[in-house]
Amino acid sequence: MSLFGTMKTAVSGMGAQANKLGTVGDNIANASTTGYKSASTAFSSLVLSSAGGNYNSGGVETKVNYSISQQGAAVATQSSTDLAINGDGFFVVQDTAGNVFLTRSGSFTADDNGNLVNDAGFTLLGYEYTGTTPTTVINSYDGLVPVNVSANGMTATPSTTGSITGNLSDSAPIVDPTKLPSENSATVNVDQIGTLKTSVTGYDSLGNEIKYDFYFAKTEDNVWEVTVYNAADASANGSFPYSGDPVASDIMNFDPDTKTFDLKSLTLDDTENDLSILVDLSGMTQLAATNSTIEKGGINGNPAEQVRSVSIDSDGTVYATYAKSASRALYRIPLADVASPDNLSVLSGNVFQPSADSGVVTLGFAGQTGFGSIASKQLESSNVDIATELTEMIQAQRSYTANSKVFQTGSDLMETLINLVR
Repeated sequence: MSLFGTMKTAVSGMGAQANKLGTVGDNIANASTTGYKSASTAFSSLVLSSAGGNYNSGGVETKVNYSISQQGAAVATQSSTDLAINGDGFFVVQDTAGNVFLTRSGSFTADDNGNLVNDAGFTLLGYEYTGTTPTTVINSYDGLVPVNVSANGMTATPSTTGSITGNLSDSAPIVDPTKLPSENSATVNVDQIGTLKTSVTGYDSLGNEIKYDFYFAKTEDNVWEVTVYNAADASANGSFPYSGDPVASDIMNFDPDTKTFDLKSLTLDDTENDLSILVDLSGMTQLAATNSTIEKGGINGNPAEQVRSVSIDSDGTVYATYAKSASRALYRIPLADVASPDNLSVLSGNVFQPSADSGVVTLGFAGQTGFGSIASKQLESSNVDIATELTEMIQAQRSYTANSKVFQTGSDLMETLINLVR
């Protein structure tokens, strides 16, 4: 056995324990870091071949592992943009250069541009909600944009869809053909029993209100005419004649057997305001009643108004709440995952990137198979256990000291050997 080999083995041991102390120090320093994943040091022996009764001392090798798949405890907060993932998955974020990363750190706040940015400066990415549920690109980040929840400035949404539900009286009298609303003449009597009027408000792209007058008039048994005008074109008395043509007009045929109308929807073609609104009429009935009535109705869209607050559902849908109109979906936040999360490459800022050992990134939405759920007003705390780290620190200190004693002993023996030739 070589004395130099013994000293080198002791140095290897001290270096290994120093690495362990390094991971312990990082863990303790980040015990309060949101979404931090603890590091640990694994040891493996390094054996050198020995022959002829001579033993060649080897050493020890170390590998740093990260407990990325181990979830930290959830902590409640007061901010609706603080997000935690319950289960598998990572938020998709990007840095200022546009590089994409994964993270579990969901402490997002709006920057001066309204983009959601976490404590490390990474911007949350999501899919824009344009009226239909977004579709993820499973193996690509294509389509992802910064999630912007700016409450500055005004927001208006043009109308695209609507619905009307009501009952047209089966006993209503047939309207004189010359007094049908579609004739658009001064002889039309809105108060006549065979005609039902209701109004619904929509919005153009600038948020201007547009009121539409709906008229349902019985033309013969089980047949009704529906005609819609822009209320702004009405006469001074608010009725007929209108200065413009109807934006929609059609015939509704009632089937006594199925008790339904054949006309299920009506498109308002308002070219003057550059709007095309599809109104659902499937809820209309013709039952016995004293008068025809409208039970409910409405058209989507909202006027020009500011966003008052933002909320995020467990499926990752980001909603904006307005002062007057209904809340509206803005974005859908996806989650990303890999086959082996513990083998992701760890980078500064508590973010990760896929490696050759982690597998490729797949994207999906919260609640889908293989992905957890998103909790608003919560943060995932560090998964570091201080008691465990302090124990590991004491063990590393003792082992480091023992290795230093081996080195010191080898040094003393080497000095004794040198003294033999003096």
